[in-house]
Amino acid sequence: MAKKTASEAESAASEKAQAKPGEYRVLARKYRPQNFAELKGQDALVRTLTNAINSGRLAHAFMLTGVRGVGKTTTARIIARALNCEKGPTVNPCGVCDQCRAISEDRHVDVLEMDAASRNGVDEIREIIDSVQYAPVSGRYKIFILDEVHMLSKAAFNALLKTLEEPPEHVKFVFATTEIRKVPVTVLSRCQRFDLRRIDADVLEKYFGEILEKEKVEAEQSAVALIARAADGSARDGLSLLDQAISREPQKITEEQVRGMLGLVDRSITLDLFEAVMKGDSIASMTLLDGLYKSGADALMVLQDLLDLTHYLTKVRVAPEVAKNAALPEAERVRGADLAQSLSVPALTRTWQMLLKGVPEVQHAFNPQLALEMVIIRLLYVSDQPTPGDILKQLQDGSVVSAGGGMPAGSAPRGTTIMRRNAATVAVAELGAPEQAVAARVDDFSSAVALFGLHKEAILKTQIMNFVHLVKFEPGHISVRLADGAPQNLLGQMSDRLSQWTGRRWVISISNERGLPTLAAAEQNEKDAVMNEIKAHPVVGAVLEAFPGAKIIDIKEKE
Repeated sequence: MAKKTASEAESAASEKAQAKPGEYRVLARKYRPQNFAELKGQDALVRTLTNAINSGRLAHAFMLTGVRGVGKTTTARIIARALNCEKGPTVNPCGVCDQCRAISEDRHVDVLEMDAASRNGVDEIREIIDSVQYAPVSGRYKIFILDEVHMLSKAAFNALLKTLEEPPEHVKFVFATTEIRKVPVTVLSRCQRFDLRRIDADVLEKYFGEILEKEKVEAEQSAVALIARAADGSARDGLSLLDQAISREPQKITEEQVRGMLGLVDRSITLDLFEAVMKGDSIASMTLLDGLYKSGADALMVLQDLLDLTHYLTKVRVAPEVAKNAALPEAERVRGADLAQSLSVPALTRTWQMLLKGVPEVQHAFNPQLALEMVIIRLLYVSDQPTPGDILKQLQDGSVVSAGGGMPAGSAPRGTTIMRRNAATVAVAELGAPEQAVAARVDDFSSAVALFGLHKEAILKTQIMNFVHLVKFEPGHISVRLADGAPQNLLGQMSDRLSQWTGRRWVISISNERGLPTLAAAEQNEKDAVMNEIKAHPVVGAVLEAFPGAKIIDIKEKE
């Protein structure tokens, strides 16, 4: 009789010990990896730990982080077996020695596994601290595994710090968490951190196929691929779904059965719906949605399928080679490629944004189906709307542009910013830096006022612009009229500052003549003139006419 391998012997021993006669063990427990070689999708972690064990450079604390179901607790148990196996610290624990079997059966006296979610107080941590001083009873190391360590209280973390930094040589800590950001930095700095990746769908698909073969269950490859995709990188979630699929149909798992179980939509129907929406065909879109609802499709899954398809079509649009992937379904490779070429990237990105905005609406709606229909109706409403780039191009070409799609009056943006090249601005003299004030030249009233801005006298500058009417300007002498409400010492301050900054005496006198408008009024008049000039431009006029209710709210210089 052929001898069993160590892995097969360990798996058989573990299964025999943990499963009672006639009791069914779920796939996630039955096929839990027993050594590093069986871990799926964690090559970087396996390589690092293998090198550390082989070289004897073992950290005293490990921090394992990642989403649920990627193998954090499983890895912690493998580390415990690898360190305590009778073969010595090894990357290939035998699985049959007393140490390995005791750890597999959760009865090893030196391997303590604690759920920090339910035992998160400082008293539980004190129990660990009190026990670390004692040598292992039977194993090589005393190993503490803390699952969901981020749930520990602040006091518990603080109590653990000193022991974690300088533990005895016979003690190892292994922490696992899904919320690494909630773990204090002081704890992280004392651990060797490993980030467990989401497992790729193709890796899960191959893994599930191997398990189905061992379970002697037939399955369509497309059905296994759907389960692998729905697992979202989690081996445990995928195995739970696989268990459910086998329970529904023990003889053969079909794609149709899996779609019904997951509430998914057939890809061809998703393509039909997307194409109808992009064409603005409201009758076909609502008919397809109604059919999906009656067949039991989940509204959120329909929306996610449309998002997934939009993302795929956008990738094909910018990189056509993506559609030549032989692993893709026929419908996506042929119909998807044709549909992508018929749509522009702006239209696809607009669709993506609108679908993405609809996700929380469908999630939180009292009736998700109604929310989904409203999202589709919004997409139908804008399906024949040109993109902003298309509108501008048509306006520049002199084409007639309409709001389209029944855009109601007043539905245009509340304001439109018009960028104008060469717009007139108030002249400001180019003066030197404040430290070169003696060399500053003041040739007119505007350049004199500009000096106040350069020297950060913002309040004085604002007062001058709003209350001072220029009557006459000469170098060293300015004649002005003050408007009502002007500060009493405004002219004195003007004279002192200008004399200080220019190195010459300035006299500012009051006149009874009316003088020129204030600089603030002149600036506003110029803005009004520019605004009228812009409104008279043919392109701007066409925009305002095409979008009733649109307004010009600002004018900016084009750099």
